[in-house]
Amino acid sequence: MNRKSVKKVVLAYSGGLDTSIILKWLQTNYRCEVVTFTADLGQGEELGPARKKAELLGIKKANIFIEDLREEFVRDYVFPMFRANALYEGQYLLGTSIARPLIAKKQIEIAEKTGADAVAHGATGKGNDQVRFELSYYALKPDITVIAPWREWELASRTALLDFAEKNQIPIAKDKRGEAPFSVDVNLLHSSSEGKVLEDPSQDVPGYVYSRTLDPESAPDKPTVITIDFEKGDPTAIDGKKLSPATLLARLNELGRANGIGRLDLVENRFVGMKSRGMYETPGGTILHAAHRGIESVTLDRGAAHLKDEIMPKYAELIYNGFWFSPEREMLQALIDKSQEAVTGRVTLKLYKGSAFVIGRESPYSLYDKELVTFEEGAVAYDQRDAEGFIKLNALRLRTLSQRRRKTGV
Repeated sequence: MNRKSVKKVVLAYSGGLDTSIILKWLQTNYRCEVVTFTADLGQGEELGPARKKAELLGIKKANIFIEDLREEFVRDYVFPMFRANALYEGQYLLGTSIARPLIAKKQIEIAEKTGADAVAHGATGKGNDQVRFELSYYALKPDITVIAPWREWELASRTALLDFAEKNQIPIAKDKRGEAPFSVDVNLLHSSSEGKVLEDPSQDVPGYVYSRTLDPESAPDKPTVITIDFEKGDPTAIDGKKLSPATLLARLNELGRANGIGRLDLVENRFVGMKSRGMYETPGGTILHAAHRGIESVTLDRGAAHLKDEIMPKYAELIYNGFWFSPEREMLQALIDKSQEAVTGRVTLKLYKGSAFVIGRESPYSLYDKELVTFEEGAVAYDQRDAEGFIKLNALRLRTLSQRRRKTGV
């Protein structure tokens, strides 16, 4: 890449040490104008310091963008994903993965607004995030220049980063001077921790790593019972109280935290080819996932429900790998959203010591027919004698195979 050709770059900027170093590195090595973008995705941190640090590093006020994206994040990214019951490799609720396309989208919007010809991110060259950011950039603006400092610079160690910060008068908090015990990513959906003390998958996660959930063993001995209302697949109320998407998820996080719900210790397959061990805390999302499957159980037809379960791994993999803005994800989303037209009703859950149990579900569109399923003689037209022919037709190929096996041994 010709560094001299870059005139202005939009940096995904958290205000932390690493992205502050990247900011200064861009100024020093590209000699370009830097625009910072800080997204509030519900990470629970005050964003004022990010603005002050950007100003301290010479960024003009007009080039500092801070946006509260919590409602958009939950409404347009988290909820559509949860309509699919998406789990990567059967367990991971994709909390980090689903945040990246929104950040990238906003970076591109700011680049177009400010006339920037490049975007930059702080993802390393070993992880999935570099892929997620860059696939999103290129999908939205094919001719954009992408700068990934971790793939370019010579700062190969924590010591080198701290030396660069000191030489360039970048403030270093006391807790940042030592080797970081693990890496953390946080948003309204989840908190993820990876690296360092977590790199040996044979060892238990140290207690101090957890930040969003009580230890299930220390959670209350009395269960918490709640209701969640759904309209067309999306949650709208808790205990009958209507809430905005972000407020609803935040409330579920509080309930999940108090009951020790949402911990996951996972060894996963990264898109770039290696296995990694991560510890995820998704308290509200874990409750929501159980509740959504609960309301679907009475409102979705068997064929629709099973088809959704068949395509879910592909849908989850697309999000994990960074293809949110791909045509195939959008095609699957259209199918999923069609399935949710009657997914409306109320689910009752019991939250207790790390688990969320569905204990009740009701819907005006319920397909559950007590008269049909009862062991007593129902009032609807179901003749049990019809089952004989049904079974014999389904057994025909098994009987044919058995006859061949007896004749030939194969």
